[in-house]
Amino acid sequence: MNYDQLITLAVLAAVIWAFVFDKGRADVISLTGAAILLITGVVRPVEVQGAFASPAIIALASLFVIAYAMELAGLLDAAIHKMVALCRRVGAFGIWVLIGLCGAASAFLNNTPIVVLSAPVVRDVATSLNLPPKRFLMPLSYVAVLGGCCTLIGTSTNLLVDDMASIAGQPRFGLFEITPVGVAVAATGGLYLLLFTDRLLKRSTAEAEPETTAKAVELVEEGMTGSQLGSAQAFVEDRPLRPWKAALSAAVFLAVILLASLDVAPIAACAFAGAVLLILMRVITADEAYAGLRPDILMLIAGMIVLGIALDESGLASAATGRLVGSLDRLDPLLALIILYGATLFLTELLSNATVAVLVTPVAVALAETLGVSPRPFLVAVMIAGSAAFATPFGYQTNTLVYQMGGYSFMDFVRVGLPLNLVTWVAAVVAITMTFPF
Repeated sequence: MNYDQLITLAVLAAVIWAFVFDKGRADVISLTGAAILLITGVVRPVEVQGAFASPAIIALASLFVIAYAMELAGLLDAAIHKMVALCRRVGAFGIWVLIGLCGAASAFLNNTPIVVLSAPVVRDVATSLNLPPKRFLMPLSYVAVLGGCCTLIGTSTNLLVDDMASIAGQPRFGLFEITPVGVAVAATGGLYLLLFTDRLLKRSTAEAEPETTAKAVELVEEGMTGSQLGSAQAFVEDRPLRPWKAALSAAVFLAVILLASLDVAPIAACAFAGAVLLILMRVITADEAYAGLRPDILMLIAGMIVLGIALDESGLASAATGRLVGSLDRLDPLLALIILYGATLFLTELLSNATVAVLVTPVAVALAETLGVSPRPFLVAVMIAGSAAFATPFGYQTNTLVYQMGGYSFMDFVRVGLPLNLVTWVAAVVAITMTFPF
């Protein structure tokens, strides 16, 4: 190993160790790693600058602004209040409809505010119907995560994998290119939750008293694990509907999606233009736009992109993937896909989604090239598995929120989430091979 490879390996090991053992905020950890790589000369300032201006960062920042404008206009609150009336009329089925709509919204909007807003509604409606909130809160989080797998902009993981794959020379994904796979996985996972959640949770201990909404938000705010990011406090206040601003923000959002899906311009360009347009139309002020940026997530991703660049530039990625791929080069592509999905799934329960995307995406490309097949199926597997953190309450920040509100135990997540991991694993592999031929 040369000097650059040794430094990169040491920084990578330190970052992973800090994530696993909760040694600090994930964004601070990733930026610290990027700073060390810059100071030691492993990456150049221009490469760091490129990481902070990557299409994934621009797209996410712009989409956060647009989503926050819709939230400030009271659009999401109004939709949820409408669902409350339905739930009280039709009972448990109405709650499942609300959960499904939250999942659909998560394909386009950040799922944290969606869950923060809807979880207390689900809890209170279930209680008013004499139904245990435990039966619905965990599925709410899971369905929100599954919904994010349905489009390229549904999760930061998808955008980051797309960005890392582009660095490796692969063509970028379209906005709805992964939708057939994501919908198949979400439908399979949703059906499993509908049929088996209540049965599996009956094995748990007696119902714990649900925490108050304020307490739950406080726990997410403090961060029950350093790798979980995002302030929920900004989304707690119930905002009245402002019809004109709600209509404009929704129209801009739909225009962004339409233009990106028609390939008029890249999603980063469309979203950036939409965010600026909302400010110019005074739907959202510049200060409010900055408040909605969620810099913790953006800085985490930027830091991990720098690490990914170091892995590539130092030659460490190619050396490591060469050895790993060499042990799989005689495998059938389908078996290799299954193994890659499982490895990604395991890592995402331990590490942040951004870390997993940076580590596994180069492996996916190299593995496909060694097998002489298209990298597309392997990249989609990384996208789906990189978000499928169901087996622990700390794998995803929405899990942490409902963990407190529903009074779940750790083993409740294992009982429901581990089979969900397996079910979605099978569904994803089948859907990927049908949609993205080798």
